[in-house]
Amino acid sequence: MSRRSRGKQSWEVRASTLARNTHNLIRGIVENLQVEPNPNKQLIALSVGDPTTFGNLNPPEQVLQSVRESIQWHTSRGYAPVTGHLEARQAVAEYSAHQGPISPDNVILCSGCSHALELAITVLADSGQNVLVPRPGFMIYKTVAEGLGIVIKYYDLLPHKQWEVDLDDLESQIDDDTAAIVVINPSNPCGSVYNRDHLSDIINIAARNHIPIIADEIYEHFVFSGHEFISMSALSKDVPILTCSGLTKRFLVPGWRMGWLIVHDRHNILGKEIVKGLNNVASKILGPCTLIQRALPSILKNTPQTFFDEVVLFIENQAKLAYEELRGVPGLRPIMPQGAMYMMIEIKMSMFPKFENELKFVESMVSEQSVFCLPGKCFCYPNYMRIVLTVPEDILREACQRITLFCKENITSREKIREFENNEVSVQKDTNVICEDIPTIA
Repeated sequence: MSRRSRGKQSWEVRASTLARNTHNLIRGIVENLQVEPNPNKQLIALSVGDPTTFGNLNPPEQVLQSVRESIQWHTSRGYAPVTGHLEARQAVAEYSAHQGPISPDNVILCSGCSHALELAITVLADSGQNVLVPRPGFMIYKTVAEGLGIVIKYYDLLPHKQWEVDLDDLESQIDDDTAAIVVINPSNPCGSVYNRDHLSDIINIAARNHIPIIADEIYEHFVFSGHEFISMSALSKDVPILTCSGLTKRFLVPGWRMGWLIVHDRHNILGKEIVKGLNNVASKILGPCTLIQRALPSILKNTPQTFFDEVVLFIENQAKLAYEELRGVPGLRPIMPQGAMYMMIEIKMSMFPKFENELKFVESMVSEQSVFCLPGKCFCYPNYMRIVLTVPEDILREACQRITLFCKENITSREKIREFENNEVSVQKDTNVICEDIPTIA
């Protein structure tokens, strides 16, 4: 005798709302490019923010040896406390002394800086609330937030002022539902490094409006000559700041996925609830890789300053090379970075009217010259593209020469340019469309 089913009458298995509403903007654009590179030219990818891609930048022997030694310890093979081993958290606290006084209890080890950012956003914001992020900016925040019903709102950066924050625009975006302000310094994708006064201005806005700050400082100390990195938490007198960083960029080991979140809350504004919430959410992955945790004290203590200096000098020289190669190219305006690993380049689209937007410009550059740069759409900022500066010098020079040739072959005559300039859409109008073109699903 058969039993009557109490379930569904047919198969219908759907992805969750979280899964359907989670999008990685950069991956979505890159994976959907409808173009093949020129088969007669080797592809040069200036798109991937992974300093290890070309094999020319490697961590020092001290870092590698720290991991070799960690393998031998039985404590590197088992589970750790969800916030990380005490010795590792103590090492991070000491390494991060430039941020201000830090207790190991205020450090949470994470699976990369992206995980630290996810912790900060998901603990501070509820569904229906909003988080303010810079535009242009790294879009991991959008990926983390939207599936949870958290709204991402944008405040503008100013390209003519080395990508400083438009302070008036920042404050105008704040409302009763604003849960946090994200500040990226040094910046991905812009390469800007904010001075003490500008950081203080941002902190003052947060203080007036009683909004905590999430400081994305994965590129801390990654600054060029004449500039200084200052951590936001070192300047804040009362605004709570959650600082997110890690080994990824500075130590050239992004695949090791070791990051951290540090809670700076001098007046206990966040209270026990936020700290407990961070611990609760951190427990979802049972802590990051214990092999790297056990190596972390040695890595942070024994990596020589000369290694950092040499890497930053190489990137700075690459930035100068790219800037000099591209500054005179008709239709382009590179903006010299002050740190990090990237350069933003304005594309004067009125001089290339055959291309509908910078995405089509970038696609055509791949098909004609086999050079791939990330279009500004990836950062909610049209009419720009981002290049990575970590590639070997000869490859970067070759890429710049190809970009130059592409522009010269596709630029329109001066008379046509003047005609199209009258019809060019402003960046401000475009950004609102670009940032909303991936729908969420109710």
